[in-house]
Amino acid sequence: MSKTTAQKYPRLPDSNLLDASQLVQHTRKIPTPKINKIIAKSIDTAARKTSRAIVNLPEEADDTTVKQIYENEGWELFKYFHKYSGDPAYTAYKCLNRKCTDVATEQFHNRALQKERMNSAWTYQYIARDTAIESGRFKSISDLGLTEADFNAVIKYKKLPLYLAVYVSVKNRSNTMGGQDWPKAIAALEKEAVLDKNRDCEYICVFGITMERGDRTIRAQQKTGVAYSSNTEIWFSDFFWPFFSNYSYEEISQFVLSVLLEIGNREQSNEVHIPTEIIRSFQNICRSYGLISTKGVFNNASKLVEFFCRKIGKRNVV
Repeated sequence: MSKTTAQKYPRLPDSNLLDASQLVQHTRKIPTPKINKIIAKSIDTAARKTSRAIVNLPEEADDTTVKQIYENEGWELFKYFHKYSGDPAYTAYKCLNRKCTDVATEQFHNRALQKERMNSAWTYQYIARDTAIESGRFKSISDLGLTEADFNAVIKYKKLPLYLAVYVSVKNRSNTMGGQDWPKAIAALEKEAVLDKNRDCEYICVFGITMERGDRTIRAQQKTGVAYSSNTEIWFSDFFWPFFSNYSYEEISQFVLSVLLEIGNREQSNEVHIPTEIIRSFQNICRSYGLISTKGVFNNASKLVEFFCRKIGKRNVV
């Protein structure tokens, strides 16, 4: 990791952490109706973003591109069905007499499980950004979408006519990344700050941990104790949420629960939409391999065992 110049923002003498008391403080609480509106919007936006991410659907994709992507995703789902069948005989037995569309939906959810976890992470990214905007504490808040930083907050000092740029990467928990990944992530986030041509003040890089109790720390090498970067801090939930939203971690969690209870069983709150085109593509491929009947049912367990035990090769033309 390349060395970076230590930023000259005020630091606590005993820990080298940012002296946050020298920054302007919150002057008001965001009203509850406004907080709830922010959270509801964050949940909805994150759900739609997750749905697109699960099928690798670019924001700018036109209808022709979307159709091709759905066809390809049907094939990817079919390959997943083959690769992760586990016990061929038992899986064939479980599929026997089941509708192909039901199996496809089940396989889609299994494959999407890991990506669905992004839904929660994105939700809290949006909540953190939008509560920071609404709080009135910050001079400016960037939009999401930077390469490494989820958002960038610029805040003024109390007594000095100076500002501090805070580059924030939001994670649900610190174990989201393995120990070997932290140095790279820290270097990448700080690179964003260093190369930001719009910045005209000192900077600090922050990894905000939204769901893990604690205050702050600086990540360091285990053997030497040397910090990966003296300008990068880990802000756990007990410091992160009050800093940006003026609410505690528990208060934010209670707000989220309240909104989820109000939303109820609406699809965007807890369910990732499965495009019917992907299910149809999966079914057509199964039919081309002779795995289902004319009614779209897996009706030959022996054929399925043969399918699971052999390589599938290239995609059949459907």
